[in-house]
Amino acid sequence: MTRWPVEGTLPLTEQCHHYEDINEVPSDLQKYWHQRYSIFNFYDYDIRMTDAAWFGVTPEPVATQIAKDIPSHNHSTPRKDTIIDLFAGAGGNTIAFALSEKWKRVIAIEKDAATLACAQHNAAIYGVADAITWVHGDSLDFLARLKIPGSGKSKGKGKALELDPSLWVDFSRTVLFASPPWGGVSYRGQDVFDLSTMEPYNLETLHEACRPMEHALYLPRTSDLRQIAELVPDGTKIEVVQYCMEGASKAMVAYMPAE
Repeated sequence: MTRWPVEGTLPLTEQCHHYEDINEVPSDLQKYWHQRYSIFNFYDYDIRMTDAAWFGVTPEPVATQIAKDIPSHNHSTPRKDTIIDLFAGAGGNTIAFALSEKWKRVIAIEKDAATLACAQHNAAIYGVADAITWVHGDSLDFLARLKIPGSGKSKGKGKALELDPSLWVDFSRTVLFASPPWGGVSYRGQDVFDLSTMEPYNLETLHEACRPMEHALYLPRTSDLRQIAELVPDGTKIEVVQYCMEGASKAMVAYMPAE
């Protein structure tokens, strides 16, 4: 069931794990568990994640740097004051956005209830759970509702009557952050990753859903830059940043302008 927004805190379930010993960790997650303090510095304070969330969470130093960078990439006016994390996962980026204290509103959307429960729990550990508006639902459905006819889009505001008023946003003052599933780990074996093969949402689908607002797309580090460039009109400059830890790139972020 879609909840717009979530009232209170979703309960942790048996899917919300805190692994304390390597012997508890499934074999395909052990590599990530060894990096747990890079993923969440406060891991020992009962950070929770579903098994699937381990594959997609942004390492804390990277999330912190992205949170610092996003305002500097907003060259348009008026100044942005709302950020929507479209794929909140276990909360890595959402928590960093809230900790940055650069946004009046932080909205986090997550489709999976157990994962969202982990994100809320983790945000509480970092002391920012109450600074975030949580949405349990599909992010592309959420964006579609914002943009329905008559919602104020022509005036730069999305006041979709189907959404709770607490979720109305001013398009001109909003930035979207999308760290979608990439479709598994197959991208690692490709020198240049074909973004049209991302699952369940490819690059074009994401970009179309995020228009007309400014949006930052968190993508595999080997993503095809030509495919990103094709999204904007000829002559339009966009910024694409590689984010690294210990000299190794973890991902790239493409900062797409509003239309």
